[in-house]
Amino acid sequence: MSLAIREARPDDREFLVRGNTEMARETEGLALDAALIGPGVEAVLADPSLGRYFVAELDGVAVGQLMVTYEWSDWRNGMFWWIQSVFVEPGHRGQGVFSALFRHVSGIAERESGICGLRLYVERTNRGAQSVYSHLGLHVSNYEIMERVFRGPESRREG
Repeated sequence: MSLAIREARPDDREFLVRGNTEMARETEGLALDAALIGPGVEAVLADPSLGRYFVAELDGVAVGQLMVTYEWSDWRNGMFWWIQSVFVEPGHRGQGVFSALFRHVSGIAERESGICGLRLYVERTNRGAQSVYSHLGLHVSNYEIMERVFRGPESRREG
């Protein structure tokens, strides 16, 4: 078996939509709005200024995904890449698929002089993911994320 990482193509749309939908359901119990998620994925595939999807393929079959989006840091005069929309098919978890995606993206970011770092957010209760991220060299930052959502599922939790 051969695992390969590549940039997503328009024909990956259905896999990416399903992966995002499953990830939101599994990690946060959220049902994504099909009227938003499909066009949202298509927008990134059509316009790399919004972000980039990467796909992990095992023998030519998509088994994992990761998206990066961008945040300018004036303090560092560089761009942070935010890792988002991570999904690995359940039957392929624990086999290094996410690690391969992460290392691929991290390698690209390290070679591009304008990228100052990688960031991601993780559900507070997702200890398994936190352990994987820590093993790959990510650490808890000094910041909490606060938000105000205008479209899509509300993520604020009470208590």
